[in-house]
Amino acid sequence: MTPLSKRFNLTVHCFLFVVFLVISPAAIAQYSIGGKVLSHANDGIPKASVQVLNSNIATATDEHGNFVLDRIPSGTHVVRVSALGYATENHTVLVDGNVTLDFQLTAIENRLDEAMVTAQKMESDPHDIPSSLSVVGAKQVEQQYIWNIMDVTALVPNLNMANPGDGRNVASLRGITTTSYNQAVATYVDGVNQFGLDTYIPYLQDVERIEVLRGPQGTLYGRNAMAGVINIITKQPTNQTSGLAEINVGNYGQQRYLLGIRTPLVKDKLFFGASGMYNGLDGFYTNDFDGSHYDKQHTVFGNYYLKYLLNSQWAMTLNFKHVENRNGGAFALIMGLDDAFGNPFHLTQNAKTEMVDNSRNVSLSVNHFGNSINFSSQTAFQSNYRYYKDPIDGDFSPLDAISIVNDYGKAWNHVKVVTQEFKLSSAPSKDIPLHWTVGTFLFHQDAPTKQGTYFGADAGMMGEGTPTHATSILTNAAINRGAAVFGQLGYDFRNGLELQAGLRYDYEHAKLDARGEFQPDGGDVMVTQPDTAASANFHALSPSFSAKYAFDETRHVYATYTRGFRAGGISQLSSDPSEGSLRPFDPEYSNNVEVGSKNMLWNQRLQLNLAAFYSRVNDAQVPTLILPDAITVTENTGRMESMGIELEATTRAARNLTLWGNAAFTHARYLDLNTAGEAGNVQLKGNRPVFTPEWTGFLGAQYTLPLGVSNRQQLQLGVYGKFIGQQYFTVENTLGQEAYSLLNANIGYSYQGYELILWGQNLADKRYADYAYDFGFAAVHLGRPATYGVTVRKRFEL
Repeated sequence: MTPLSKRFNLTVHCFLFVVFLVISPAAIAQYSIGGKVLSHANDGIPKASVQVLNSNIATATDEHGNFVLDRIPSGTHVVRVSALGYATENHTVLVDGNVTLDFQLTAIENRLDEAMVTAQKMESDPHDIPSSLSVVGAKQVEQQYIWNIMDVTALVPNLNMANPGDGRNVASLRGITTTSYNQAVATYVDGVNQFGLDTYIPYLQDVERIEVLRGPQGTLYGRNAMAGVINIITKQPTNQTSGLAEINVGNYGQQRYLLGIRTPLVKDKLFFGASGMYNGLDGFYTNDFDGSHYDKQHTVFGNYYLKYLLNSQWAMTLNFKHVENRNGGAFALIMGLDDAFGNPFHLTQNAKTEMVDNSRNVSLSVNHFGNSINFSSQTAFQSNYRYYKDPIDGDFSPLDAISIVNDYGKAWNHVKVVTQEFKLSSAPSKDIPLHWTVGTFLFHQDAPTKQGTYFGADAGMMGEGTPTHATSILTNAAINRGAAVFGQLGYDFRNGLELQAGLRYDYEHAKLDARGEFQPDGGDVMVTQPDTAASANFHALSPSFSAKYAFDETRHVYATYTRGFRAGGISQLSSDPSEGSLRPFDPEYSNNVEVGSKNMLWNQRLQLNLAAFYSRVNDAQVPTLILPDAITVTENTGRMESMGIELEATTRAARNLTLWGNAAFTHARYLDLNTAGEAGNVQLKGNRPVFTPEWTGFLGAQYTLPLGVSNRQQLQLGVYGKFIGQQYFTVENTLGQEAYSLLNANIGYSYQGYELILWGQNLADKRYADYAYDFGFAAVHLGRPATYGVTVRKRFEL
């Protein structure tokens, strides 16, 4: 048994023993909460949802607005009440006997919803969390046509995302950016860590909300949450049968179809949910080599739930997601900025292929909501199989020079990840000032890659000594394992002051087996690098401290210190003999300080958040692209600092009018950065990190105009503007994009659950580089041109 296996077993056995001790049944008084949900006119509201947070206890009101919640343990609970057409509210209720009370809701046109998030791995009000946190609700996702995670760029302060065209987003937040397969921003979908860029699902459908935590979240989330965390929560089934059907058609052959249903199979016991999406696009690029559409693509995405409530305390949820993506132009890169902007969306590549990208994600969650202690377990399996049916162009030109081959069978380029998290936490209660969370996280990743670089008849033009009519084959089989334990403790002094401290320890073991081969066309395979292996161990401590002071329920200030880390690893084998084989690189660390305030003003009609931050990054991981293999070699060669300020506001400015806005500034610079140049090492002190605009901004307005006396018909108008400041795509700061703005808008009509919407994105048809890289020449991927279309949507509830 390996040392890591012993760590796994010891960690699991100890944790399960503690679980056995703490979730044993204990006698405690249980009561009921009953009453009515009323409108401003004191009329009962039917089908309103009434839920006790951090529990399985929920119900819907009858036709007169009456409800009863049973088996409520004594103590203080938060009850969340929502209804169609009304602002959602969170109410604190003291239960020391049977309680009867009424909840009077305000029409949605007159105040903001009170949000609920799971950012700290329990249901809570984001106003109470001492950290910068943005919440994009289901309505915003629909109204602003957020179909991909990258569409949240600038909608969240200091968040920027880029995409080279293959569907894998490069995220940057507060100057900390994704530069390799180790992400800077951790992404979770329904509680499952999207472990790497391979197993990452960027597509969005049937979304309940998107939570974006800015700043390191190492204590609760661990590895690769160095810049922050994106939590995506999809809509789950309840006792209310509901569903959605949607058709979208637009220019460039855009077709997007959605269908979803959520329903109880056995009331109060067994629930089922399913949603599916098809997205098709003819593509934006023309391949002048033969006049064809270059990036024609289509995607199928399915999301399925089966939820079982054993009783009011135990719940089990099985979730399965699958994505099948076919992309006829995974890397739509134009050679040179002049060509990219002078002749946009035209490229010339001779090697044409289709990328096959299949992902699977299955998870089982078990939750116990105890009278004083909660327990949760989540087991997840993720896989991604990604290959090109034919060799893909590696020189991005009409030359028969270099192409990339990776279709070597399903045993290769098929990444698999297993994760397991156990967590114990105190049941939320305002009666007990002490609250805590402890847990453990385990993972195993198997990433076998095999890639060939084919040198065609024109390869000699790429440099002296370059072979022709031959393939260089590199095999890199990586296995990564890790275990972590974490804990967080908070104390409420009951005078407005609350302190919180946390600590996480991560241990990882990385192993890489590699082999290099060379095969002339029609000839035998020759071994250029015999089988070789390397391994490395990594450790990380992630402490955090925070202090929050509440002047009252609507005005809070906070200060935090956090330490984040990006996981270490082993660089892949390349065909460049000057590169050290299988060179390990260490984790990257950051120390971060933040102060901020959160304010809910004007009778819940204005939310105003302000934050200032400073980050210091050590052992910065700086990747180097090795050509022609297109393999990244990473070294710890830099130090960096980042500082900035963020202002975020949401207001129900007038009846039926909602305004959103934010402005964010980041000053990020390398304090030390040695990188290889043509004449030796080059010091790039003072340069800016890649994909980091100094400014981001957003301003949006959504207006709803009721039609008719009954208000059953509505006219909706939305206008949204994004601003992304100047940024660079290379650490040398020689290739960049000037500041630009995007304008999106929509106008729609709704009647009894039916909606007809006309929409447009990038209406000014702004030309901008979304992604670029220096291959010895600038390779540029342009952002989307002006797109527009029509949506037909039908919602239903039974």
